[in-house]
Amino acid sequence: MSWVPPPEPERRALSAADWMRVALRAPAMAFVVFGGLALLLLLRLFERPLAGMTRPVTPHITVAVCRLSLRIMGLVVVQRGRLMTGRGALVANHASWLDIFVLNSRKTLYFVSKSEVASWPGIGWLARATGTVFIRRDRRQAREQAKLFEDRLIYGHRLLFFPEGTSTDGLRVLPFKTTLFAAFFSDRLQHEISLQAVSVVYFAPQGQPADFYGWWGDMSFAPSLVDVLAQRRQGRVELIYHDPQRVDDFPNRKTLAAKLEEQVRSGFDAARHN
Repeated sequence: MSWVPPPEPERRALSAADWMRVALRAPAMAFVVFGGLALLLLLRLFERPLAGMTRPVTPHITVAVCRLSLRIMGLVVVQRGRLMTGRGALVANHASWLDIFVLNSRKTLYFVSKSEVASWPGIGWLARATGTVFIRRDRRQAREQAKLFEDRLIYGHRLLFFPEGTSTDGLRVLPFKTTLFAAFFSDRLQHEISLQAVSVVYFAPQGQPADFYGWWGDMSFAPSLVDVLAQRRQGRVELIYHDPQRVDDFPNRKTLAAKLEEQVRSGFDAARHN
């Protein structure tokens, strides 16, 4: 199933009351995000030499920052199912920049992101500070990526990545790219870990188009953020955690990816049509 991203939607004119909400929420959110980042970096000065890569404290700051940010926005998160407890990774469909806040608000995890993000102004800095794993979607580097995943998972880090490879309008699930799944079939990981699928489903605020929370193509971050902050009453997002799948129950990366995609897609469709 191919999807051609539509043009960026026209933004509605904001009223004075909308701008007032932006003026109140934006500074509060900036204080929480950058204040939390400053605290995280300060604690890493002590955490790094004492605990190394295990990071026993600072990931909880990220969770708290994301929860507070969502509260400031007014976006309600509904969780169904339970987050896996053992070693492993999660995969989810990708609809919006909000996914980072929503998924991080549940429990500690580390995102896997394309290497280009590390050089993005602002976002790249935040991603590096919070322990994001940067990779290249290149089969020729599968061995190096497997080693990187192994090291992080052995330290107890729970990784999360978006196999679609891009964000969407939030109204569909794209086919999963299977390259990254090969890393989990290494000798050190295949018999030790599980992968859990998560369906992320956004429901727009009343009166807004269904793709209100979507963020795709070359859409700018700032206008999308302003639109979200301007809402008098937000919609909601549902997180559906599916049964974890042991890697060694599957013969190869394609069958594993297909099973996880089916779980994400079925949960997404059921929630959208409920």
